Amino acid sequence: MVLALFLQLRVAFWVILGVPVSFLGALWVMPFYDGSINIISVFAFIVVLGVLVDDAIVIGENIHRHQELGQEGLAGAIQGTHQVAVPVVFGVLTTIAAFFPLMSIPGPMGRLMLQIPLCVITALSFSLIESTLILPSHLAHTRKRSRGPTLIGRAWEAIQTRFANGLAYCIQRLYRPSLEFALDWRYLTVALGIALLIATMGVPLGGWIRFTFFPAVEGDNAVAFVTMPQGTPARVTARAVADLEASAVKVLAEIEAESGTSVLRHLMASVGEQPFRDQQTRGGIRLAGSTPHLGEVNIELTPSERRSVTSHQVMTRWREATGSIAGAVEVSYSSSLITSGDPINIQLQGNDLSKLRAAAESVKEHLATYPGVADIADSFREGKREIKMHILPSAEALGLTMAELGRQVRQAFYGEEVQRIQRGRDDVRVMVRYPAEHRRSLADIEQMRVRTRDGAEVPFRAVATTEIGRGFASIDRIDRQRIVNVTADVDIEQANANEILESVRRDFLPKLRHQIPGVTASFEGEHREQAIFMRAMSRGFLLAILAIYALLAIPLRSYVQPLIIMTAIPFGLIGAIWGHVLLGWDLSMFSFIGIVALTGVVVNDSLVLVSYINELRAAGVPVQRAVREAGVDRFRPILLTSLTTFAGLTPLMMERSVQAQFLIPMAISLAFGVIFATLISLMIVPSVYMILEDLRSRRADETVPDYPEHVHGDLS
Repeated sequence: MVLALFLQLRVAFWVILGVPVSFLGALWVMPFYDGSINIISVFAFIVVLGVLVDDAIVIGENIHRHQELGQEGLAGAIQGTHQVAVPVVFGVLTTIAAFFPLMSIPGPMGRLMLQIPLCVITALSFSLIESTLILPSHLAHTRKRSRGPTLIGRAWEAIQTRFANGLAYCIQRLYRPSLEFALDWRYLTVALGIALLIATMGVPLGGWIRFTFFPAVEGDNAVAFVTMPQGTPARVTARAVADLEASAVKVLAEIEAESGTSVLRHLMASVGEQPFRDQQTRGGIRLAGSTPHLGEVNIELTPSERRSVTSHQVMTRWREATGSIAGAVEVSYSSSLITSGDPINIQLQGNDLSKLRAAAESVKEHLATYPGVADIADSFREGKREIKMHILPSAEALGLTMAELGRQVRQAFYGEEVQRIQRGRDDVRVMVRYPAEHRRSLADIEQMRVRTRDGAEVPFRAVATTEIGRGFASIDRIDRQRIVNVTADVDIEQANANEILESVRRDFLPKLRHQIPGVTASFEGEHREQAIFMRAMSRGFLLAILAIYALLAIPLRSYVQPLIIMTAIPFGLIGAIWGHVLLGWDLSMFSFIGIVALTGVVVNDSLVLVSYINELRAAGVPVQRAVREAGVDRFRPILLTSLTTFAGLTPLMMERSVQAQFLIPMAISLAFGVIFATLISLMIVPSVYMILEDLRSRRADETVPDYPEHVHGDLS
């Protein structure tokens, strides 16, 4: 519809035909890189939808302009394509260069997002082929009408005429005077743009909008996990699971009474396993009953499009209705389809386990003071019940050690292998140990006799004492030091994990190091993934900038003019940030992916403009007039490419499906960044061009310019 309002219906039809051709080409290539049709790849096609027609718009509009000037048919198609072919080809290459670094993002997030650059790059490649070779062939077959247009055709021509007249009025009465004013006051124009950029950067840095690394992805499940101490009988875990199930049924009944519809499809309770967590983290399921201290309750909700509450709201109400579960080591809840790690994961490291446990308790108490923080737990797990032995000083006088004492107790009750007998295909081990009647009671340990190094035997009570306790479920170390992780979940509607961690780093950790020396802390989980992602994106952004500069320098044959074009890149960031502010979205990792991709898109319009300025100057047009006329002549294709890109992304930005919400920030960055970059391309880029000409003329008044002001006579 946007194309049809500004171009002839025939031109708009052939331009838009490049979209399905490019999509079919991308789908044909998809199996070669193990791609599939899923929410990420479909999102990639929506992102590239508006960008695909940019090159076709520039070529189609230029062919149409040449044909209106009298070059009909094949001649107009060839001349129109040839005139803009170089900036179009390199414009697409710069867009590809911007998406290419997204293929090198490490970790699980990189694997998740890999299909976006692959789909976009393949679609753009086929779009370039279609727009430069196939589209001109279609537009070359123009024939004069043998009869007048139909009634519908006349009505549509009237609408187009209104738009054409309105656009011509905007160009001549609004844009031309504004451009002339900007060129006359070019230093002020650029200064105002820089001031706006600085002010915009203060919006996220000042906390006006927050940064959430990986926003919650709406799922159709709300799941609760309960972990009891190791060695807990299954019947005890079953009672905890029953409490979770009862509160879930209560909450679902309340929601049904409020909304009038049921949001429940299935409810599954498990004892001895946590299948939902195992599938997410380990890719498999434990054998049922192998871990009786674990339990899970899984609520499968109706599809998100058919319910009025989100899974996050169900989970929150469920957590409040359940409260604490007696005897549970950890109770956690999940409702997100995809996770990048715990929002809060503070890793404590040291040599003294008692200090680590004390530090972990202190961290948990501090985290509990923040609103919106829930499911606070640590990774320290006590193991099964066991008998702990403590050696007495009298044993040391007899030459006994703890290792020797433990070995003798193990030989007595577990056994010592003394022989192996081969029976057919079986290997039979012969173990020597106490008879069964002397291994039934804990008192049997205290009645056993321990051999000393000289062969004498002494009573166990004379050399050691025993007590009932719990061992360690696991001992985790990094760099030969023990670690304990304190984890917590954050309700993004009430708090922000980055702000909480920054407060912990600034206000709490220095006090903790002073109170408990020998314990160090680091941030893991989602925060670590965020740091890895930001380093990769920074490196990728730098590589994209260098690649774009190199690609621009080739057709322009200049080292300075690419810098003029690339001034649109930082100013595109203004539109991306204010787009988030306008629509009320927080910045996320997808916002930064959109900003990196934006670098290649925003330079296309500036490249077309600067290339046309150079063409006019090569024809002998004075520099200021060339800049002014190039802006006026290229106003329509530049505006049209930006409008179509924005229109292609609008359905995604307005998408109500909750499972697609996490993808919207990337669309916002691209859409609003491109729209604002249009203003930059039409106003600031010409001003920067003139400023560089001023500097060049001041440096050497008699130096021959790159393009002569006037061409006299036969240059041959």
